[in-house]
Amino acid sequence: MKSHFQFTNQQRNGVFLLLALIVIIQCLYWFVPNIFFNTSDDSIKNNTKLDEFRKEVDALRLVEMENKKPKIYPFNPNYITDYKGYSLGMSNEEIDRLHQFRATNQWVNSAKDFQNVTKVSDSFLAKISPYFKFPEWISNPKPKSQGYNNSYSKASTPKSYNQKIDLNIASANQLRKVYGVGEKLSERIIKYRNKFSGGFISDIQLNEIYGLEQEVIERIKNDFTVKTPRAIQTYNLNTATRDQLVTIQYIDYEIANNIIEERTLRGGFNAIEDLLKVEDFPIKKYEIIKLYLQL
Repeated sequence: MKSHFQFTNQQRNGVFLLLALIVIIQCLYWFVPNIFFNTSDDSIKNNTKLDEFRKEVDALRLVEMENKKPKIYPFNPNYITDYKGYSLGMSNEEIDRLHQFRATNQWVNSAKDFQNVTKVSDSFLAKISPYFKFPEWISNPKPKSQGYNNSYSKASTPKSYNQKIDLNIASANQLRKVYGVGEKLSERIIKYRNKFSGGFISDIQLNEIYGLEQEVIERIKNDFTVKTPRAIQTYNLNTATRDQLVTIQYIDYEIANNIIEERTLRGGFNAIEDLLKVEDFPIKKYEIIKLYLQL
């Protein structure tokens, strides 16, 4: 047995080298594939999950960026202010063209009119025109009525103020004598009048009554008028506060804020008619609103 374990220095070095190679190969077998050449199913699954997570993060980031963009609500392009135009992406020249056009007391009634006045590009117009909100009488104009061709309307002649009946004391029977005013309309007129303590303020309030056409209103005004108007609180347009303005019929907090903003930019209103230039102002209710204001 002793003879089997007797080695020369060269043989001994060879044995040690062989053992070292075996140890190194074993280490490479167990560690190197897992660290540098990992192609197992777990690695593939982890990479797939990582890609899915990245896609989800990117999607959430896009949603957040979209939410941070300024939202556009329907608006009347006739009342675009400098700030509104800037936020929409209009240039100073385009905004100035619109303001100069409106200064001549003219109105933009369509997207095409808006482009002709401001000279905006087709792409920009296509982006913002879906948000244009024009008054109902422009968007859905009613066909012109043919009027009444009857002997009563032809024979009626304008009456003087003294000849007319006070609309605040007129009875339903008296109102029904007007051509075009039947039982239902006369009841609506009386019901509207009784909503307010003191009745009507002005003849213009007849336009507030549902179902009364303009021709019928003109016939009523030929025989009736408000002689004893209801007492109301009026406010100075240039000094009224927001809380005072919202007490006026058809003015809410948003419109009141727009009025005050426009008043500040102008350094005060020069005429009640300047309200028509206020953004989102209810133009169709102007005649009613101005009853509560004075300069």
